[in-house]
Amino acid sequence: MNQVSNDNPELSLFLPVLDEEENLRPMHAKIAAALGQLGKSAEVIYVDDGSTDNSLAILKELAAEDERVRVISLRRNYGQTAAMSAGIDAAKGEILIPMDADLQNDPADIKRLLDKLDEGYDVVSGWRKNRQDKLISRKIPSQIANRIISWIGGVHLHDYGCSLKAYRREVIQDVRLYGEMHRFIPIYASWAGARVTEIPVDHHARTMGKSKYGISRTIKVVFDLMTIKFMASYGTKPIYVFGTFGVIAFLLSMIAGVWAVVLKLYGTSFILTPLPVITVVMLAISMQFFLMGLLAELLVRTYHESQDKAIYTVRERIGF
Repeated sequence: MNQVSNDNPELSLFLPVLDEEENLRPMHAKIAAALGQLGKSAEVIYVDDGSTDNSLAILKELAAEDERVRVISLRRNYGQTAAMSAGIDAAKGEILIPMDADLQNDPADIKRLLDKLDEGYDVVSGWRKNRQDKLISRKIPSQIANRIISWIGGVHLHDYGCSLKAYRREVIQDVRLYGEMHRFIPIYASWAGARVTEIPVDHHARTMGKSKYGISRTIKVVFDLMTIKFMASYGTKPIYVFGTFGVIAFLLSMIAGVWAVVLKLYGTSFILTPLPVITVVMLAISMQFFLMGLLAELLVRTYHESQDKAIYTVRERIGF
């Protein structure tokens, strides 16, 4: 008899699934073996992200065979971030563990992640130190991206793209994900005061099915990285960034205007130089930046106040 999860399991595993019919049963067998060794109550949530093969049917069979299995079927393919968000929303465990369903992550590493959490960390990220992927199209772009993300995000991890991680519920339950931002969850958690670390985990070459990732995702990741950097630095004070660009545009307008006047004094007509036009255009742009900054400030305040959403998080409360 499989160990049945209760209403408040200790662990929640969640796996986005897209056309992985060949991998699902072997993957679940590995998960069951790993959970059996842990001896903890658990639930396993499979999120079918609009699969077009037999994946959903197999997941329904697994749910009938194992009472720990939950299945969420999305209406269409929304992408990995949306699937992971659905898993997070459905999870009831105290520890949340995302994984890939393609047999490249090893469920045996779950114990090591949990052991690291027990040392006082809130997030433990997997590091595919010996990654079994193509060098040119996957490993090198990933290494470059990870260094840029670490530098901008301020959380220094070797492998943001590894799905295998462990989170304490309180540091992830309020995270809202968009675009390709699932890989940045450790950054969000760190900004909320979580203690983040990483450990090397096993990584296996894909033997069945096709990879859903391509080099084109790099562009999306860059845009998402720009977004989280803006949100981190100016999410509650957007006037700072808009105001800065407004000041720059205003100074350029003044420089162009003064230069035009100087040239006029030395006999050069305004109509013979583009400087008057530059002065007017840059002045208009600077006013637009200032007004956009004020509008953004209003939106930020409306967002926080309408939802009674605090601009801080509390790690613990004592004596209340």
